[in-house]
Amino acid sequence: MGKQWKKDSKAEMASKRGAIFTKFVKEIQVAAKLGGIDPNTNIRLRLAVDIAKAASCPKDTIEKAIKRGAGLLDDGKEIENLTYEGYGPHQVGVMVECQTDNRARTASEMRLMFNKSGGQMGESGAVGWMFDRIGLIEAEKKGAFDLDEEAIEAGANDVELVENNEDTNIDSSIKLAAFFTVSDELGQVRDVLSQRGWNVKVAELSYKPKNLMDLNEEQKAEVYEFLNKLEDHGDSHRVYATVG
Repeated sequence: MGKQWKKDSKAEMASKRGAIFTKFVKEIQVAAKLGGIDPNTNIRLRLAVDIAKAASCPKDTIEKAIKRGAGLLDDGKEIENLTYEGYGPHQVGVMVECQTDNRARTASEMRLMFNKSGGQMGESGAVGWMFDRIGLIEAEKKGAFDLDEEAIEAGANDVELVENNEDTNIDSSIKLAAFFTVSDELGQVRDVLSQRGWNVKVAELSYKPKNLMDLNEEQKAEVYEFLNKLEDHGDSHRVYATVG
């Protein structure tokens, strides 16, 4: 997806640990709400739990998030999936998927962030036409292989290597890749990749820009600053933009 703006150092990532845990919890809640509490039949939940565990998220926090998402905890908190879209600096198209328990608060804060950037948050569909709705699978595999061949065999439409900025101790023989497919073939491609030895980390519907804007370095810096602020917002789940 070419998210060049996501360049946090290891120290910066550590400083954001609490916020990251919060995002893990929200994703687990949403997954449990949509697909049930059994990770064996709810792939989205299984992936969310695996990622949270890998980041050392406490077991009781994970279990509580599953119960809350399934409505087994009567605490009045319910997480919604919402998407906001608009124009950022230099008319870059931006879509932000959020998970929130207070849609009024999140909408207000998102609108303020767009306005402060010099852009404007729009109504549904404002920039959606700039993106294709696709299936995204992020997976890793160790050893020597032809990445394009792996994508073809799995039935993916496209593939690219992903730079991992969060861990400087990753085994260099392990390659992390993003596979793109049409939305209704997401599950099929995911399963074939698993059969071919790929460790699937993410499998979800996503947005991919149809065209990337041609900006100079100074303009890119302004856009990246805005996108990073969106990424860091507590309710933000995924951010997509028409810039590399």
